[in-house]
Amino acid sequence: MSEVVIYHNPACGTSRNTLSLLREKGVELRVVEYLKAGWTEAQLTSLAARAGVPLRAFLRTRGGAAEALGLTAPDVSEATLAAAMVREPILVERPVVEGPRGVAVCRPPEKALDLL
Repeated sequence: MSEVVIYHNPACGTSRNTLSLLREKGVELRVVEYLKAGWTEAQLTSLAARAGVPLRAFLRTRGGAAEALGLTAPDVSEATLAAAMVREPILVERPVVEGPRGVAVCRPPEKALDLL
């Protein structure tokens, strides 16, 4: 993969900063506003596999929605997490960046540079 994709939430400061950083570096990228586009289970599990992390690493725990839905318990299955993230895209931590060198949740934004 040579394309760089940022799964972006324009309301998130970290996501905006990551997008700005990539643009400042001259990176050609595709911006996917995932709150509008949504996710599929296959997409989420594939991104997590490419990142080399369990899907749980993509779960946004700040804001309380994941906890309120019982998703932060250690015994919650990957299938349950994936289904919840598809239903409620806001549950996915942001921004997720996909580049030639892998995938990561880019907190801090500079983490995206490792994927180029």
